[in-house]
Amino acid sequence: MSKNGDNILIVGGGVIGLCSAWYLSRAGYRVTILDRDLDRTESCSEENAGMVVPSHFIPLAAPGVVSQGLKWMLDSKSPFYLRPRLDPQLWSWCWQFLRHSNARHVANSQELLRDLSLESRRLFLDLTNELDVELVTRGLMMLCRSEEGLSHEAEVAKVANAIGVNAEICDQSRVRELDPATTMDVIGGVWFSQDCHLHPGTFLQALRDGIIRGGGNFVGDEATDLVCEGGRIVAVKTKSGDSIAADVVLLAGGAWTPEMASKLGCRLPMQGGKGYSLTLKEPRELPRLCSLLKEARVAVTPMGGQLRVAGTMEICGRDLSVNRKRLQGIIESFCRFFPAFEPEDFEGIRPWSGLRPCSPDGLPYVGHVPGIENAMVATGHSMLGLSLGPVTGRLVTELVSGDAPSIDISQMDPGRFS
Repeated sequence: MSKNGDNILIVGGGVIGLCSAWYLSRAGYRVTILDRDLDRTESCSEENAGMVVPSHFIPLAAPGVVSQGLKWMLDSKSPFYLRPRLDPQLWSWCWQFLRHSNARHVANSQELLRDLSLESRRLFLDLTNELDVELVTRGLMMLCRSEEGLSHEAEVAKVANAIGVNAEICDQSRVRELDPATTMDVIGGVWFSQDCHLHPGTFLQALRDGIIRGGGNFVGDEATDLVCEGGRIVAVKTKSGDSIAADVVLLAGGAWTPEMASKLGCRLPMQGGKGYSLTLKEPRELPRLCSLLKEARVAVTPMGGQLRVAGTMEICGRDLSVNRKRLQGIIESFCRFFPAFEPEDFEGIRPWSGLRPCSPDGLPYVGHVPGIENAMVATGHSMLGLSLGPVTGRLVTELVSGDAPSIDISQMDPGRFS
């Protein structure tokens, strides 16, 4: 594809769509973003934990995940829940997830996720300089309250170091040394020094502003259909009745992408993985590092003078409603790890919920739609959407330009389940 005169239509204005638009615009393309959620009430990107995590080289589908998930299903406040429903797509997704939850799949995926994450971190450093957004590069601490939890994370740390992701196993005193002003009830942890964090809302707004400065255009509407002729998309129809022509169409609508892709004969197994966050505007203490609470699966991120607490994975379709019991589970777990805080500190805080687009093998979908010359997909990043946003945007731009991808993306083929 030649970039001269090409108009790129991106369906979806979350972090993947925005990062793709940024790099495409910088490469000289005319970009239009079709965003059904311009007021950002349903975006999974706006109020997440804001972490850039090379430490996350193990895909969501991994050994032990299913058995642990079944145990958690019995606890109304646990970090995981799958809502049973009569939905063939859900049970097909579950079957594929079960098939991929093995050591061989992890071994086959970890180097790809490492390469994507480390390159995305490098791109973040460049981006935050260009966009005047602060990227905090102090690392992430995986905090553990139990010997079993610390032992498991120590094994992960060994693998991390073996594949080039820096990990340091820390006892209680080392944890205190790295974050001396924060009270924590933990026995130790693992410090991933290459991990970073930033304010996701600020980052996304900076991308939007930069895209507009570069000549990009935003349309607040919803794609409803794709018009194809001769193996190409010739127009995208919208809910308002408009028909938008484009030379290339990128489907990057997060958990809503499979519906559009199916109109092109491309099957993208996907489930929305709902997560919540709460932001303390005046926290009692402000950690230096972002952290993950091992036994609770809760993320904690300092953002300026505020503190964001996020968690849960509810496989729930597209339901964005707030489950108060699971929200309370996040709060109680956080207070156990950080005893200077009390549940009452969260009273009156508006909870946020968002849907992570989860593929059944834990790998994104990035690439051309089979059989459609000018259609591409970029979605399915699960909990790594923000973290892998820049590298995904650059890969999309390479593909649109006809260049060989700088990272082998064959494992992320959108047609792998078709």
